[in-house]
Amino acid sequence: MSLDTLIPDNPNQPYDMKELIAKVADEGDFFEIQREFAGNIITAFIRLEGQTVGVVANQPMVLAGCLDIDSSRKAARFVRFCDAFEIPILTFVDVPGFLPGVQQELGGVIKHGAKLLFAYAEATVPKVTVVTRKTYGGAYVVMSSKHLRGDFNYAWPTAEVAVMGAKGAVEILYRSELGDADKIAGRVKDYEDRFANPFVAAERGFIDEVIMPHSTRRRVARAFASLRTKKQSNPWKKHDNIPL
Repeated sequence: MSLDTLIPDNPNQPYDMKELIAKVADEGDFFEIQREFAGNIITAFIRLEGQTVGVVANQPMVLAGCLDIDSSRKAARFVRFCDAFEIPILTFVDVPGFLPGVQQELGGVIKHGAKLLFAYAEATVPKVTVVTRKTYGGAYVVMSSKHLRGDFNYAWPTAEVAVMGAKGAVEILYRSELGDADKIAGRVKDYEDRFANPFVAAERGFIDEVIMPHSTRRRVARAFASLRTKKQSNPWKKHDNIPL
């Protein structure tokens, strides 16, 4: 039941995603890969009902969980590894977007982000995704979304699936009203009512089901159990043209 209180009321307050991974894993134990590199994303192996599962999870404690060049490469390589050795992939998502900045742009953040997109899209192993809090814009797509052939995509009631956060979106959409604080507050409230919940995304088929946090382990285990006989093959070609 402690997972029901994992997400803080303040949307800007971080929480430790490792607590969720430990609660889902058998014996509360997981083996993290490349722990000291790109801490804003976690890659780890767990056992779930005795079966090996690879976990990719945003870490809100570091850079607010934003994706950047290093985290995209780290996660992409891990997803490719899991797919190469027939290891199912579990993804926990809380991502506000790609990290902005000149250095990221000069370093080719779009190209490196595309590696993660490519890795998830091409993976044919069972893929289960759980959105815990926010998932915005392009970062939403690359984190094993339904659009990348995710098999089961769940969301907690605290999830927000949108192009961007309410405040930023309203400042762009209603720029002419920025001088009127009351009007802007009303616009933010309207945006939050429409998009700051997972039910709109579920209605459109981007989320399969909204689940309670305390039932996450049970629902994820059931999803992987139903996918044990999954057989999926990509169209034949000599090799893929991965964005190197």
